Amino acid sequence: MTVSDGDPYVNGGAEATESSTLLLDDGDIHVCQDGPRDAPALLLIHGTASSTRSWNPMVPLLTGSHRVIRIDLLGHGRSAKPADRSYAIPDQARRAGVVLDRLGVEHAAVVGHSSGGVVATALAEQRPDLVTALVLVNTGPGLDAFIAPESAATGPSQWPPTDKQLRRFASTGFSRVGYQIPEELLDDVRGMTHHTFTTTMRATRSYLEQRALPDRLTVLGKPLLVIFGEDDRRWRSSSASDYRAVPGAKVEFLPGLGHSPLLEDPPRTTTPLLAFTAIHAVRVD
Repeated sequence: MTVSDGDPYVNGGAEATESSTLLLDDGDIHVCQDGPRDAPALLLIHGTASSTRSWNPMVPLLTGSHRVIRIDLLGHGRSAKPADRSYAIPDQARRAGVVLDRLGVEHAAVVGHSSGGVVATALAEQRPDLVTALVLVNTGPGLDAFIAPESAATGPSQWPPTDKQLRRFASTGFSRVGYQIPEELLDDVRGMTHHTFTTTMRATRSYLEQRALPDRLTVLGKPLLVIFGEDDRRWRSSSASDYRAVPGAKVEFLPGLGHSPLLEDPPRTTTPLLAFTAIHAVRVD
């Protein structure tokens, strides 16, 4: 079942985004759609403590050639935040697959930012018929690539976090000189519960502990593009070269950008993505 949110909004000067909520058995999922419905589908998956809004600057650059679909993962954004449901990576991936099924999408290229790339990989593992190609944006290939924070905690130490804590936590997500963190991104963290925040972070760690992403992707044999801001302060950018072990993988480094190139420089991030999907996107009959 689908429930319209009744409040389409204008995305960065583009046409109004179609916003709705899909009622899933284990939690309602907020969905945004942009672009022509008969264009190749492109699913965008955000990272931990983020939402569909992290993709807003890139969406207008993608809709000329794609049906752009974004979801708020369970526990994030405008999706449900239940305390009694699983936030494990395979379950988040399964829900993403159900969303595409409900929308009538048979094939999609999937783009994931940070831990969203982990969910994208799990979705390709579960649904190789559905996922035609993968794009990972600043997704660490394994835990040995993680840059430990200066403090022992990986996030705010109290809940709800103070503004100072939020800004300190968010600051490592960006490296471009002069970049100002949008307030709505801080609101995404504020909107989470302590349970969903800590549980989703543990879920990513657990998935990477089981098997590094390049090993998983090699078995899948899907076309792969890895985009990495060279000045990432959360994952060693040099680790992106680990993905070259995946046959045919293409790795693009973006100098001067950090962990969130999709926000720091949308045009530069979009260019290699569109060149890749132009080759690997599946047209709708």
